[in-house]
Amino acid sequence: MNPAPKKIRAVLFDMDGTLVDSEATHFRAMQDLLDEQELTLPPGFDEACTGMTIGAVHERLVDQCGMTMELPVFVERKNGRFIARLAELRRRHGASEALAVLAKAGVPHAIVSNSERPVMDASLAALGLIEPGGVTVSRNEVEHGKPAPDPYLRAAALLGVAPGDCAVVEDSAPGAAAGLAAGMLTIGWPEPHRDDIVFPPGAQVLAATEQGGELAELLRSLV
Repeated sequence: MNPAPKKIRAVLFDMDGTLVDSEATHFRAMQDLLDEQELTLPPGFDEACTGMTIGAVHERLVDQCGMTMELPVFVERKNGRFIARLAELRRRHGASEALAVLAKAGVPHAIVSNSERPVMDASLAALGLIEPGGVTVSRNEVEHGKPAPDPYLRAAALLGVAPGDCAVVEDSAPGAAAGLAAGMLTIGWPEPHRDDIVFPPGAQVLAATEQGGELAELLRSLV
């Protein structure tokens, strides 16, 4: 008889594109800023930046678009334009069902993002995803953002759960790489329109659908 599969003691969710349908809003906020600078993005720029830190996106804008704005100014202005668009945000289909599975099983979760803390807090508050005592980790709390493992390792430590007892849910390749580097079971859950994403070897990739029930079903089997 095969042994029963190991149960997960905590689930760590990415935010943008995973729990929150926000990637298009981030792009529009960046486009607002670029329009003011009369700069044009090359084809596929937005898709290539999925899951990156804002610092990495800025580097690409400098290299590929000729942006001269310094990083701190770019971060402040881009984040301000994003927060002005908070009304556009929605929970991703399937996110609430996945969170309900964990709540019913008494399994804690954390939200781990490459976004800056002001953007993270504003996004979660807008969608009712902030819980008393809940654990969230932004880019500001770690030395290295994803694809480094730092954000996920910090979240596991804050929950008091060993990395090997955690599962990570990610919509991007850099985020999945971070989960794998942290030694965690890593689930790739791409947005429905992102069949271009190639997750790193070792990630368990779900076929995304608008219904999103496949994530809740998988988590139910793990907890």
